[in-house]
Amino acid sequence: MTDFVQEMRSVGERLLLKLRGLPQAEPVELVAFSIIVLFTATVLLLLLIACSCCCAHCCCPEPRGRKPMSPR
Repeated sequence: MTDFVQEMRSVGERLLLKLRGLPQAEPVELVAFSIIVLFTATVLLLLLIACSCCCAHCCCPEPRGRKPMSPR
């Protein structure tokens, strides 16, 4: 468990280092970083939508339709 925490801290420090150097970065690096951020945000948004749709489907009963009429 501590290895995971150390790895996450390392990733966070590298990300902060990249963010601090972003104003002096080349245009190619800016575009690449923007694409990565956009992709990550899209994945998180789709995950949030999927979870909310699933939760709403599980928690709320489906609306009842009309009862079928029995033949006379």
